[in-house]
Formats: sequence, C-alpha cells, structure tokens
Amino acid sequence: MIDFTKIAFLDSVYNLKRLPEPVCPEIAFAGRSNVGKSSLINKLVNRKNLVKTSSKPGKTESLNFFKLEGGMYLVDLPGYGFARKDQKTRTAWQELISGYILSRAVLACVVVIIDLRHELKKLDRDMVDWLAANGKNFLIIYTKADKLSNNEQAKQAAALDAALNIRPTERLLFSAKTGQGCKELKQRLAEFASCAPLHQHEVT
Repeated sequence: MIDFTKIAFLDSVYNLKRLPEPVCPEIAFAGRSNVGKSSLINKLVNRKNLVKTSSKPGKTESLNFFKLEGGMYLVDLPGYGFARKDQKTRTAWQELISGYILSRAVLACVVVIIDLRHELKKLDRDMVDWLAANGKNFLIIYTKADKLSNNEQAKQAAALDAALNIRPTERLLFSAKTGQGCKELKQRLAEFASCAPLHQHEVT
C-alpha cells in the first residue's frame, strides 16, 4: 500500500513543454472551481496546507505536481468553470488541461470531483464524457458528503449516477471534514497506479 503521507511539492507547470520526465504513474485531480479539490488532496495526504485552499475560484493556474516517496505523482489541475478570469486565460487553462490529459502516457487516472449536494452541472458531465470518449481512466468523487444525512447521500448519489450514466463502482462518496471515503480512495488510486504504463520505472 502506498504511503500517501510521504509527499513533497515537485513543480508548477504552465507549459506542456516543461512537464516532468514521465518516470512514474500520475494521478490527476480535476473539478469545477471551488468544488473542494484542494481540501480533498490535503485530506488524502494528511496535510493541512500542502495544497493551498482559497475561497476565490481560479486560484490554481498551473499543473501542480507533488511527488510521493513510493513512486507516484499527484497532479492538481486548474479548476474549470466560473473562475473570474478573462476568456484568454480560461482558454489557456483548458488547452493546458486537455493537452496534459491526452498526451501523458503515464497518467493512470483522472479523479473528477463533484459536489454531492447539487444536481449535475453541464461542465462536470462534459468532463466525464470527454474522458470516456478519449479512453481515459477516471474515478468520480462525490465530495462534501458530511453536509448530508446518510439517506440524502444515497439519494443524491443515485441521482448523479443516473445523470452521468455510471455504476456505483465508478465513484466514491467523500468528506474532507470527516474522512469518509478516504481509505477507499487511497486503495483505488493505488490500484490504478499499479496498472499504469512505465510503472516498472518507479522512482523514490
């Protein structure tokens, strides 16, 4: 089992030509601006501020790489959605994200983070459809589960499953506050990493 607590910041990449060498499996985290992506990653690695959180959408402007000691990179992608940035900046982000996902052979999985409390947003549906159409592995996380009762969680999750046309096995319920789903997420990411290309070239 990979130790997700042994992690360090590696690099912020603003240009696809500056990507790190593809030497180990990578897990990317995607989601709409302000969905709780930073909080999820921090909970996953048991750190409070490894990834900076902000109340302002659009805080992440680059591909931020974090190196796990056991031979895996976590990649925090810029949030998509209503970030108050000009169209040129939003287009550049989109090209950076899509270019990375489509070209990166060692990308083991894209974690798509969706707020469990709300109806499915078009941007989330578009992202999941795009990943599926391009044959990319993805795992959907319904986050902020602590905001709902168990019955409400089940009802909302079923509605989102139907809207995304996915099976319950293709997603997890998660809470950065309570830790719900954190152990399961670690297990799933380790499974994806073990099947990734170039896994034999682990780094420490």
